[in-house]
Amino acid sequence: MEAAAPDSAARRPAGVPDVFDPRLYAGGVPHERYRLLRDRHPVSRQEEPEVLGWPAGPGFRAVTRHADVVRVLRDHTAYSSRLGATQIRDPDPADLPFLRRTMLNQDPPEHGRLRRLVSRAFTPARVDAFAGRVRERARTLLAAARDGAEDGAADLVRAVTDEYALLNLTDLLGVPASDRGLLLEWTVRVIGYQDPEDSPAPLLGPDGRPLNPRSPALLGEMFGYARELAAHKRAHPGDDVMTVLAQGGLDPAELEMFFFLLTVAGNDTVRSAAPGGLLALARDPDAYRTLADGTAPLDRAVEELLRVHPPVLSFRRTAARDTELAGTRIRAGEKVVVFHASANHDERVFTDPHRLDLGRSPNPHVSFGDGPHVCLGAHFARLQLRTLYEEWRTAMPAPELAGEPRRLVSNFINGITRLPLRVSAPQR
Repeated sequence: MEAAAPDSAARRPAGVPDVFDPRLYAGGVPHERYRLLRDRHPVSRQEEPEVLGWPAGPGFRAVTRHADVVRVLRDHTAYSSRLGATQIRDPDPADLPFLRRTMLNQDPPEHGRLRRLVSRAFTPARVDAFAGRVRERARTLLAAARDGAEDGAADLVRAVTDEYALLNLTDLLGVPASDRGLLLEWTVRVIGYQDPEDSPAPLLGPDGRPLNPRSPALLGEMFGYARELAAHKRAHPGDDVMTVLAQGGLDPAELEMFFFLLTVAGNDTVRSAAPGGLLALARDPDAYRTLADGTAPLDRAVEELLRVHPPVLSFRRTAARDTELAGTRIRAGEKVVVFHASANHDERVFTDPHRLDLGRSPNPHVSFGDGPHVCLGAHFARLQLRTLYEEWRTAMPAPELAGEPRRLVSNFINGITRLPLRVSAPQR
């Protein structure tokens, strides 16, 4: 089903702020715009103009209140992941059958079959078995950043968090060390495609328009590698996720799409959340002191840092039937986009939502989604974040900005591409 074409009466009304333009997010998450939408237009009509060479779309409904976001994420019968996939931009209709091979772009019951298969690989026991390796990597990377810093400062994205997220993921997947750079290259290409500085120049189609980096035409190299790695794991099994997937009865197309999903989503969840959490701590020294002195429990601190800096900004669904949300009529075929950072700051759910409260409880944030598509790797992500913050407070000074951070140009990933922090001396 195609997204419904907007008529002139359905365009974004005057006084409704734009939250689509990916360039907005380079300056920070637009919390004031989100607040206005939550208060006055909780399911607002948003236009989708041409931006940075990417073609215009038909527009969508922006869902900004926590209760409505949760409802959309849980109700797959009304709000489908399969009909139009899960990115704001409409895929090429010719690509939809391909995109529907991944469980991210499926609805129950088909989604459940694939999720059960891959869940066998992501057991808490297998993830926890990597805890020692994750801790040693955090210590090593932080020490290297501190010891190699010029003028007592380092870009934590380049020096620590990119490598930390990537190497932890490749350990879990069972990717050989010699191939790990490929995974980062593929992740940057897919995630950073809206950012002219963060991503390589996009490949253009015959019409001169950029090709979607998630299209089958641009994923052949990654899929070829996935097939080779799976064949290697069948011949030389290990205690890793790719061995389980290679032996799990998936057809070749399903295995390729799982590798794509795990590589990109698994890497970028921590790659975005880790520097975002450190930035939040650098901007609030009083909150950091509660973490450093143990006043704030570490597990609660991780959840609060995820709340204020969710790795993903938005996810799309498509209305499967005429329905109503927060008093707004939605037609079958319309795009419905939930905004995680807005839901996480909804005053109806979170007291003083713009305050960083590392002891906050309860904390029902939606940073890992909700419903049938809740993040499969959340346990591994929490392990990595908890370990990184714990090792930071043990060995590093209080986080302090040494320059301006740079944010990713994206309305999808809440990315930090540069984070200069003081790392000159360990705490005593």
